[in-house]
Formats: sequence, structure tokens, C-alpha cells
Amino acid sequence: MKKFIIPIMIVAIIVALYQQASSEKNIYIMVIAIIIFMIGMMQLSAKTPSKNQDKEDDNV
Repeated sequence: MKKFIIPIMIVAIIVALYQQASSEKNIYIMVIAIIIFMIGMMQLSAKTPSKNQDKEDDNV
């Protein structure tokens, strides 16, 4: 899954930067690229364990 998400995020970043640098900025393409990037970041960070996971287990 990570092999699929990371290239899509890189393409979204490139598209957003290209739109930002162009003379005619299309706000909808930039917003869609940012949303795709944020969804990818959420999915990648969901798999990392929390720092407080050990503390929460001790309290239960």
C-alpha cells in the first residue's frame, strides 16, 4: 500500500508546485492536489504507533 501512496503524493506535490508557479493559477487543481497529499499523509501516519501507547496500556 505504501508503494502506491508515496508516488501519488509526489505527483500531487509536483502538480501543486507547478500550478503555484504558473501565471494562470487554477485554484481547484491546487486544492485537489493538497487534499490528495493530506489524505496520503493521514494514511501513512496512521500506521505509526503512538508514543503514549505504553502509558495507555499501563493505565488500563
